[in-house]
Amino acid sequence: MKVFQIGAAGGVGRRLAELLTARGDEVTGMHRSPAQADTVRATGAVPLAGDLIEDSVEALAAKLAGHDAVVFSAGAHGTGTDRTTLIDGRGLEKAAEAAERARVRRFVLVSVFPDALRGGGAGEGFEHYIKVKKTADVHLTRTGLDWLIVRPGTLLDTPGTGRVTAGPAVEYGDVHRDDVAAFIDAALHEPALNRAIVELTSGDTPVADAVAALAA
Repeated sequence: MKVFQIGAAGGVGRRLAELLTARGDEVTGMHRSPAQADTVRATGAVPLAGDLIEDSVEALAAKLAGHDAVVFSAGAHGTGTDRTTLIDGRGLEKAAEAAERARVRRFVLVSVFPDALRGGGAGEGFEHYIKVKKTADVHLTRTGLDWLIVRPGTLLDTPGTGRVTAGPAVEYGDVHRDDVAAFIDAALHEPALNRAIVELTSGDTPVADAVAALAA
């Protein structure tokens, strides 16, 4: 499989690239800053400069051409509401349109758990982020793509367990970035799991079993 990653240098993105390349997939990792090229290359992916804000839909479509799937895990990461709108919101819309133009039907979006940090006084910026992410989810579901939206709980950098709880609606909790990447890796290779929203937390079910159950 040839996979195009948007957000390849991020916490989930680079873990996913390592898994995909280890199984023999070809991965192109789009990055914005030159310093991220080495991060992407270290995963085994091929780095490609790109910018969700500056690139046109046509330019993105040219980058995506020839790939089998897109994984979108990019984000503004707390750099301001304007950038959240442009990257997490408009950036997703541009990427989805580019995928349709390039005839890349498989599209996986890493979104956010709807209950994330509720009651914790996260602030106006975080509330804006949640709203933008939900709007992006809605937009993707209205495309003709074979989309999959993954909504992980609070992300942890500690080593994963290889076990998760996954479903259309699960109780809120934490999840390891390792396990989010493992879930997406498995889901990309299960064509029957598409046009679905999956909430994901740590749990007791092996990742492969969780994906198989959702695809059944």
